[in-house]
Amino acid sequence: MTDPQDLTASAEPATVPSGGPRQTLQLGDTRYTLLGTAHVSKESADEVRALIRSGDYDAVAIELCASRHHSLVEPDALAGQDLFEIFRQGKAGMVAASLALGAFQQRVAEQSGIEPGAEMRAALEETQRHDLPLLLIDRDVGITLKRIYANVPWWQRFSLFSGLLGSVMSRQEVSAADIERLKEGDVLESTFNEFAEQSESLYTPLISERDRYMTLRLGEEGPPGRYRHVLVVIGAGHLKGMAEHLSQALPDDPRTERESLEATPPRSRIWRLLPWAITALVLTGFAIGFSRNTDLGWQLVSEWFLINGVLSAAATTIALAHPVTILATFFAAPLTSLNPTIGAGFVAAGVELFMRKPKVGDFAHLRHDVTSLKGWWRNRVSRTLLVFLFATLGSAAGTWVAGFRIAGALFGS
Repeated sequence: MTDPQDLTASAEPATVPSGGPRQTLQLGDTRYTLLGTAHVSKESADEVRALIRSGDYDAVAIELCASRHHSLVEPDALAGQDLFEIFRQGKAGMVAASLALGAFQQRVAEQSGIEPGAEMRAALEETQRHDLPLLLIDRDVGITLKRIYANVPWWQRFSLFSGLLGSVMSRQEVSAADIERLKEGDVLESTFNEFAEQSESLYTPLISERDRYMTLRLGEEGPPGRYRHVLVVIGAGHLKGMAEHLSQALPDDPRTERESLEATPPRSRIWRLLPWAITALVLTGFAIGFSRNTDLGWQLVSEWFLINGVLSAAATTIALAHPVTILATFFAAPLTSLNPTIGAGFVAAGVELFMRKPKVGDFAHLRHDVTSLKGWWRNRVSRTLLVFLFATLGSAAGTWVAGFRIAGALFGS
């Protein structure tokens, strides 16, 4: 580990220009200047540009992960992806959440005239201009969302994510308080801020884990001795935590601890087995029904197909799916509900993509369209995501309703 005697910390006066809080720490032969920025602030962006142009730094680290960096550099990157592959890999929910967060960011930009993350874009541009190493030190946003989901009690998850969707899809003006919160943290932090202040289980993966993670990444990408002076551009809310971690010296091998902060708990065995258990119970119900009476058996099978198909088709209708997609979902949902390896949403999205393949314009207008509730249904890309999600929810509802109906017919009065 770095010798603590080689470690000093001092507040660095903001000379050019005055602005966000800074703290400079010396580890061995390398100085780290932590700059706390406001994510919705032209002044922060100007300060980042001025500092990099000063020539005092030979490397710059920023609060971005590889995926957010890619989105910033190529905002239309989704157009180059295979949507069907996104559904096959089970990433539809994550893409929808990312679009929702982006919609919130776009609304803030339209109201304030400043796009959140302008200081990160400034750092990207200036490091390219001056040919400086750029270190991406933040944890992937998808991993953070998964660790938040795993860390909070199950009974809080629905209110948490419904609050997320409600806040980002609302057409109300972004409040002054929301914009002030964005000056301390990024869009993700600001969205969950109300919950995080009252929940340690949420604060830990959202804030404190990332403080430690970014410190460890800094130890990997810019360890003491590799560079002379590193500028670390982070949200002001992370300044105190990262400074405390850096003041305690870095481990010799930061990778091991960093990987532990990237791990997502595996799904409970109960949840993995539940779909198979439901399938077994439904098929057993059919068998019991036929053993008692052939007419009862066919009644149960008919009700299973009708309830499951109608609810799934109704859900895709709400998503304004193509009529062929609605029909396909009606017939597919009762069958996919008995096959845990494939979902009704996957079938519905596949048919929708075949019937209404997104056009170039859909990708070009996607970021703007998802800022309004109506736009989610108008754009073919976002509407296909809704078809997938709604069909999945409709099939799940149909499975439970039809399952209880079968149980009632067999064991009820």
